Amino acid sequence: MAFTRADLLATAERSPAAASARDRKAWVGLFTSNGCVEHPVGSTPHRGVAAIGRFYDTFIGPRDVRFHPDVDIVVDQTVVRDGELEVTMASTLTLRVPAYLRYDLEDEAGELKIAALLAFWELPAMVAQFLRGGIRAVPAGLQLSRLLMRNQGLVGTLGFLGGLRGIGGGAKGAVARFLDAACAGDEVGMRRRLAGGVRIRAGDDVQMTAGDLLRHLSGARWRKLVGSGHVVVAAIERAGQRSVFFAEVGSEPVAITGIQLFSDAG
Repeated sequence: MAFTRADLLATAERSPAAASARDRKAWVGLFTSNGCVEHPVGSTPHRGVAAIGRFYDTFIGPRDVRFHPDVDIVVDQTVVRDGELEVTMASTLTLRVPAYLRYDLEDEAGELKIAALLAFWELPAMVAQFLRGGIRAVPAGLQLSRLLMRNQGLVGTLGFLGGLRGIGGGAKGAVARFLDAACAGDEVGMRRRLAGGVRIRAGDDVQMTAGDLLRHLSGARWRKLVGSGHVVVAAIERAGQRSVFFAEVGSEPVAITGIQLFSDAG
């Protein structure tokens, strides 16, 4: 069955809508039978309906979670959403987290469902916001700790806390310098931040050269750098066209090892 751009966007939007409504059945039911949630990227993924249900019970159901979108991009059967997560931990404590959400969608028995939800946001920055809440954060922190141990167990809790490792300022700095050079049309400066054999793609499947990427980024502006797992994400705007840039970053030395650019003229 062929799905339209509107179909894809509507399916992605049902996720934050069900979360805001605290509708567990609707939210879990959005995923394929072998779906995956990695939230944030860098923590241990939750695979399958049962694990996704436990994710909901730990992180969504007990609190008010809303997503405020800025830009939505659709490429093939992937929706990338640039926006902000608003998480109300308690009546006196609300966290605001810059995020990029990637929804990989597929047809399951004639119905469009989410095969993977990848959420790129910075757990260390969220924890810092939480700690600034001081005494107001204590009850919410205790509740989350109990839910983590009850629903995820020790292994799952450690897997979630793996997201605290983050990507480091060096990786984000390397991507920022890459984007500065590319947007300024500086090919030499851009290539200096690329590892040998770097793979560059438009979406998941279309191969690009470094020259193609430079032509797309030259004259553009970038903003909102987010590091999650081994990936740094940025929003790009050029001549009214919006894109989201994903860079995989390796270490020793710090260099970009893979790039995906999602752009939507729709």
